[in-house]
Amino acid sequence: MTIFLIVLLTALVFEYINGFHDAANAIATVVSTKVLTPRQAIAMAAFFNLLGALMGTAVASTIGKGLVDTNYVSMTTIFSALFGAIVWNLLTWWLGLPSSSSHALIGGLCGAALASADGNWAVLKWATVDAKGAAAGLWPKVVLPMVSSPLAGFFGGAFLMFLLLLIVRHLTPRTVNGWFGKLQLVSAAFMGHSHGSNDAQKTMGIIALALFTGTKSGAFDHAPAWAVFLRTPEFHIDRWVMLTCAAVMAAGTAAGGWRIIRTMGHKMVKLQPVHGFAAETTAAIIIHAASTLGIPVSTTHCISTSIMGVGAMKRFGAVKWGVVERIVWAWVLTLPVTGLIGFLMMVFCRSLGYN
Repeated sequence: MTIFLIVLLTALVFEYINGFHDAANAIATVVSTKVLTPRQAIAMAAFFNLLGALMGTAVASTIGKGLVDTNYVSMTTIFSALFGAIVWNLLTWWLGLPSSSSHALIGGLCGAALASADGNWAVLKWATVDAKGAAAGLWPKVVLPMVSSPLAGFFGGAFLMFLLLLIVRHLTPRTVNGWFGKLQLVSAAFMGHSHGSNDAQKTMGIIALALFTGTKSGAFDHAPAWAVFLRTPEFHIDRWVMLTCAAVMAAGTAAGGWRIIRTMGHKMVKLQPVHGFAAETTAAIIIHAASTLGIPVSTTHCISTSIMGVGAMKRFGAVKWGVVERIVWAWVLTLPVTGLIGFLMMVFCRSLGYN
């Protein structure tokens, strides 16, 4: 019971960090275009993150049971996975780099599970088929989307920006800024909702996995009578898990993430409301579609590349490619670094007698 409470607390810490780390991506454009003040943007993002987090559990199921063999997962495995993700999130936040909390969690989980299985790579579900006959596993749910979603963001953002430029080409800049200043409120809300529908579910999946693991291992056998709701003979997402994760992510969002907002909204490319609208709308559509399919995509990748695509359409040289290079390196390193941290943390815990 004690180890579960530690895992639960660690998971909620991760969710809180995710709130101010990744939610900064959702509001960076609306702040940088001065459509909303930072305080207004954060309040709006927190509200729509909360709503989005309560919409479905497909992504949570993918994280909780679709990527690694749960027979090798213990409470210590889950703690080690969360530890790796938290360390990487805090490091990249400190550096102002918009890395992926999603991939940090997935990398940590894979590394910790590999250590739990004594280096048996079969513990990782590379390519499988789910109960509905759909493709599942790391390859279709993580690796392919890790490449395809940024590409969709870049080219989708560029294409939408091209269409918008055709529509507004005869209008004055003042009229365009007035229209899209209002429209960006809608796109920013959609972006916040999409972020909640995908990112909050990842921690839901981890907590559900902890509950399932604890029940199977007998960790709750001597729990107090009031804790009967913790026992779950099969993997599913309880309502209290959804509500808790949604509330914690909203609280994290309310804390803000100014380092990342500066990188996304100011350092990478200078944005006006029409550009912010194009980038947010593109990213939100991609994330929403992924959430429906149970694919844990990176909000960071989607919005970053959408901004790049919009900026490149404005003028290729408008994008500060040196900043982009730093961001891409953070993306490339996320899975292997968090996997290594999760693996080493699991080995360390085992050396202390925790399995």
